[in-house]
Amino acid sequence: MDKKSLMPFGRGSTPSRSREDPFLSLRHEMDQLFDSFTRGWGLPTLASGGDGFLSPRVDIAETETGLEMTAELPGIDPKAIELELEDDMLTLKAERKSDREEKDDKRRYHLTERSTGTYMRAFTLPFTPDRDKITAEFDKGVLKVTVPRSPDQPKATKRIDIRPAA
Repeated sequence: MDKKSLMPFGRGSTPSRSREDPFLSLRHEMDQLFDSFTRGWGLPTLASGGDGFLSPRVDIAETETGLEMTAELPGIDPKAIELELEDDMLTLKAERKSDREEKDDKRRYHLTERSTGTYMRAFTLPFTPDRDKITAEFDKGVLKVTVPRSPDQPKATKRIDIRPAA
């Protein structure tokens, strides 16, 4: 079985000169070391989205009026972005296609770091959203999403008394 068919996204089909160049080999090993070291911290990286998906970097802030999300999607065509709300789950999906020709005899790639494939993140909202007032804007590779709270949902915090067990 071809190893390329098992890769969930394209990092380049031509092997690099890492076998010949010890510095490229060292760089690759260091990248793998840092990826495996930070994997358990929950830090988003492009290569560790799981299930074959790339994972864009996202900032999420909850405000009095709702939630604001900013996602970095550099090089993505706005038409290739999908944002969907199902129940209380907000899902962001986007796809970046490779602009590189696989059979290009005039070009020999020495290093390919740009990731191609499908980006996907899903977030459970901490409140009931006002579905009709959700907005999204995409500018210069940054997606800004505003999710307002439903007016039916109480905004105040309720303290719950804890009784001793009987």
